[in-house]
Amino acid sequence: RQNINHRIPGAYCLYSYQPHLLDNQYGRRMLSKSKQRGVSLIELMVGITIVGILFMLAAPSYRTWIQNQQIRAGAESILNGIRLARSSALNNNASARFVLCDVNDTPPTSSWEVLAASATAVAPTASLACAAGSNPGSNAAAGDIRVQERSGQEGSKFAQVAVLPIGATTVTFNSLGRVVNLNAGGSAPLAQINVSNPAGDRPLQINLWPGGNTKMCDPSPLLAANDPRHC
Repeated sequence: RQNINHRIPGAYCLYSYQPHLLDNQYGRRMLSKSKQRGVSLIELMVGITIVGILFMLAAPSYRTWIQNQQIRAGAESILNGIRLARSSALNNNASARFVLCDVNDTPPTSSWEVLAASATAVAPTASLACAAGSNPGSNAAAGDIRVQERSGQEGSKFAQVAVLPIGATTVTFNSLGRVVNLNAGGSAPLAQINVSNPAGDRPLQINLWPGGNTKMCDPSPLLAANDPRHC
């Protein structure tokens, strides 16, 4: 051990009898604070530039993903509405119908309502979900009760709908849950509903069969024919 007596006169006695932490290791730093170094302006600007470049690269994909989510939200809501109309017909042993409100508007939206036969003598009030359509509230008539409605503004504002047969808006289920051949008024029932978005790349399709069964599928040609998602 280095002797420090030559540097501090009279320190030998003091040093010899002073207690030391962590043994008698002379010259060891105890509880010393390391120097903190901040970020320079150049480093900060480089970091901001990198984040901006990454955001610019990811923004188009994120925008497409958002639009695809709106397509799925609109398609799933339409599928749920159709199934609700069928279950209402089965449960009440009376006809019920699913109506797309704005399919003939520009652009056609995914708003809909479910109407069921009722002993009510007057028509229900105008539909709030279909208020923006070309014929707001005109889908319900005397003897109808509105079971449920949904506006296309609820999570699928930019989703657009195309149908087959062209111009069809309604599908009616009888008390057995089957699709009737002609709706009230003589119009053909909905057989296929396509939900898309000009800014999206994953359209979805809903098929309806005469027995009342429904299926939502992906019409993309990239899917294999045996893929359960494929139409």
